[in-house]
Amino acid sequence: MTCKLDLAVDMGHPFLNRSVDGFIKIGAVSACKVAAEETFECLHRGTFPSFFDYFCTRTLKKMCKEGAYWGTVAGVYVGVEYGIEKIRGRRDWKNAMVGGAVTGALVSAVNNNQRNKVVKNAITGGAIATAAEFLSHLTT
Repeated sequence: MTCKLDLAVDMGHPFLNRSVDGFIKIGAVSACKVAAEETFECLHRGTFPSFFDYFCTRTLKKMCKEGAYWGTVAGVYVGVEYGIEKIRGRRDWKNAMVGGAVTGALVSAVNNNQRNKVVKNAITGGAIATAAEFLSHLTT
């Protein structure tokens, strides 16, 4: 048995719909990742009962921060990729490559990185997005 949850948010425009969808999905995954890591760390230390309140407060704050950060990155990527698709009039791997590169550069620039780091992150973002696009089209 598989569990599936579909959430539809209609913002009135496909660009906004895709961006919000990316934000929600990746933000939720990131928040769950933090919850799993923090739970493991607490159980590993064996201090769960004594630090319960502190653990919950710290974990919730970290979940929100990480979820918002990665959700925003995903929303930017999806929005940029959609915009490029509309400009080019095609849906292919090149949109993913440019979207990943622009997103990598933007995230790096916002974090006040040096020019070399911004370029490296743009290349990395483009490469990861292109690889993900190719992998999504593989059939088993």
